[in-house]
Amino acid sequence: MSKAKQLRETIARRGLARVMAAHSPLSARLAEEAGFDGIWASGFELSALYGLPDVSLISMTQHLDMTRAMAAQTCLPIIADIDTGFGNAINVIHAVKEYERAGAAGVVIEDKSFPKVTSLVEGGRQDLVPIKEFQGKIAAAIESRTSSDFLIIARTEALIAGLGEAEALARALAYEEAGADMILVHSKQDTPAEIESFVRNWQGKAPIVIVPTSYPEMTEEGALAFGKIQVLIYGNHAIRASIQAMQDSFANIIEHGGAHELGNDIASVKEVFRLQKMDQIKENEDRYL
Repeated sequence: MSKAKQLRETIARRGLARVMAAHSPLSARLAEEAGFDGIWASGFELSALYGLPDVSLISMTQHLDMTRAMAAQTCLPIIADIDTGFGNAINVIHAVKEYERAGAAGVVIEDKSFPKVTSLVEGGRQDLVPIKEFQGKIAAAIESRTSSDFLIIARTEALIAGLGEAEALARALAYEEAGADMILVHSKQDTPAEIESFVRNWQGKAPIVIVPTSYPEMTEEGALAFGKIQVLIYGNHAIRASIQAMQDSFANIIEHGGAHELGNDIASVKEVFRLQKMDQIKENEDRYL
């Protein structure tokens, strides 16, 4: 079964797919072990991993290579966050082919202009492309995939840009008409009210995808209750958890003049070996060397 079909079947069975952001094969593997249904190949997290802001500085090659590496190390389907599609509709055609070939289960394309500015930053530039132009991107993506199971998810940033619910709904309907399989609607409000209103008033047939980063009160149970939301993405929790853990450990070492106080606060070397599958290496050495 393809990863794309696997994700669709998870949604059909559970009603809601729980997807965790990842920025490396290791974080993808940890998400799989935790029990998530899919991986969000996050542009925000990969930018942070490189120490760069999420403003289209990471190239398609960098993101594609990491997506391919994650696909090789996890059984979970991967939804690739490809921002604006790395350019216009022509770039989208190339990107969709490459990400499908790399093992992704689908891509999310957003209606911002290139280069983009990350959604949740205070006072960020949030310019959107015309609806017709983005419909062209969606149509190009649909026609470029080789399998109809490969998901093309259209992301509207109308709420992020402060354009209001009516504009967000109009754009979402236009993107559905262009062929999008799902609609991702994003919000930077600190409560779910804006997203809840959008979902209640959504009259299209395409399922909704949400990323409740700034409004964590939206739980999986609450999302399921709407009957319209089929994917919930935890959009940047992996990199944030990693940063906090490293900051705490590094500060502990500096404070105590050594690592002797860390104890069990960090993973053991044995755990790292397990995640690296060193047992398989040893078995192969015994068998072949």
